[in-house]
Amino acid sequence: MAHTRIRKFNTSDTYPEQNLDNDLCQAVVTQGGKTVWLRGQCPQNLDDAVNLDSHDPVEQTHKVMQNIKQLIEEAGGGMEHLVKVVVYITDVRHREAVYRTMGEYIKGVHPVSTGLVVQALARPEWLVEIDGTAVIPE
Repeated sequence: MAHTRIRKFNTSDTYPEQNLDNDLCQAVVTQGGKTVWLRGQCPQNLDDAVNLDSHDPVEQTHKVMQNIKQLIEEAGGGMEHLVKVVVYITDVRHREAVYRTMGEYIKGVHPVSTGLVVQALARPEWLVEIDGTAVIPE
């Protein structure tokens, strides 16, 4: 069974002053299935915890979203099963770059999203951390 996405929208409509193109929604309804709770993903390798050698928010976000995709797939699902993301950034000036990059991975998915600007993450070189929740239908 597909998840029900309530009040779908695109950030290009809700934030016209920003160069964003994220498919989101106000609520997601799931029924049954397997819930996958993801740890906040940072710009480091899943296998050896080596940090991405970049201070570019776009490159860091690509690594974070690749990790999220890989973990959902390892759990038996796909990105279409992503229902919620929480985005943590350390500088509001990185918001557009982070969200544009994240948007490449969630095009047509419409998860719910919360974004926060925080003073710091666990390592000073990290600019972005994203945690997520996926529900894989039975």
